[in-house]
This record gives sequence, C-alpha cells and structure tokens, in this order.
Amino acid sequence: MTAWRFIHTLSLFLMMVGIGSVVVPVWKAWATQVVEEKALLFTEAQRNETYFLLPGFIATLFSGYAWAAAAELNVITTGWLMALQTLTLVDLFIFVPLLGVGLRRVRILSLAAKKHGEVTDELRDALADNVPLVFGTVIVLTVPVMAWLAIFKPF
Repeated sequence: MTAWRFIHTLSLFLMMVGIGSVVVPVWKAWATQVVEEKALLFTEAQRNETYFLLPGFIATLFSGYAWAAAAELNVITTGWLMALQTLTLVDLFIFVPLLGVGLRRVRILSLAAKKHGEVTDELRDALADNVPLVFGTVIVLTVPVMAWLAIFKPF
C-alpha cells in the first residue's frame, strides 16, 4: 500500500505541475496586449497541457484507484471517495477538454494574428469568450475541494 501511496503522490505532483503550467500562461496571455506574446503563451500552455496536465490527471485517476483497492476501500459506498471521484471525472471529462478546445482555438487565432501583425476580429471574439480562462480557473478551484475531501473525509 505504501508503494501505491508514493505513486499516487507523484501523480498528484504531475497533475499540479500540469495545472500550473497551463493556467498561469493562460492568465498571463489574457493580461498582455502584445500579440506575439499572446501567441507564445498560448503555444506554451497548449504544449504543457499535452505533456503534463493530461498525463497527470490520468495517472492520478489510475493510481488513486489502485491505492483505494490496496487499502480495501469501497469506491462506491465510501461517500467522500465517491465525491472525490465525481469531481475528478468532471474535471477530466468536461473541464479539461473544454479548456483544450478553447486553448487550441485561441492559439491558432493568435498565431494567425501574429502573422498579420495585428489583432484580428476573430481573435478578439475568441478572447472575449474567455473559454480557456474560465475552465482553467474552474479546474484550479476544484483542487482545494478535492484536497479537502481526501484529507478530512467528511462523509
């Protein structure tokens, strides 16, 4: 069981690195007005999503189930664990894909605007949507709730 705890902790670190390395550049990109900098930050965020965020979420999910099995926890009848699974699955299957789609859209439009040398109307519309900004922030806000559930096991 100690090995699964260690693997799960490493997976959590990878997930946290992924969240930080995606959301921080998105926040910076929304704050800057320079098109070249926006394009660079969105490219960095999308690359980090692929390299860190997605593998971290998937590794956390599977190592968590392995640790729960090793600890002989029932993943269906344990209330706090069910709530934790629900939050993780909502993040993984709803928020992360929406973040990724919005990030790709804004990244492509910012690269096109960089090529033209000015902010295009399509990029202004995409930035007004705030899709990566909103869903990245929502993912960040779910992490303390997930930590609270795992630490205090309220139900």
